[in-house]
Amino acid sequence: MDTQTSKIELAKLILELEDPKLIKKIHQLLLDESSQFRKSLTEHEKEEIKLGIEQMNRGERISYEEFLKKVT
Repeated sequence: MDTQTSKIELAKLILELEDPKLIKKIHQLLLDESSQFRKSLTEHEKEEIKLGIEQMNRGERISYEEFLKKVT
C-alpha cells in the first residue's frame, strides 16, 4: 500500500470514529511536536488534519465518496 492510499485509509478511519476519548487521543498525538509522525507531515497535511479534527468536533461530516473526490 502506498503512502497516499495509507493516508486515505487513515482519514477514513478517523472520520468514522465515534469514541470521544479515542478522538482526543489521536488529536493529542497529532499535536505532539515530538511525534515522528507529526514531524514527517507537510505543513499543508498538518493544517488539513487540524481542520478535519475541528470539523469532527463540531459534528460536521462528509461521506467517504465526497472525501475521495476532494483528495484525488
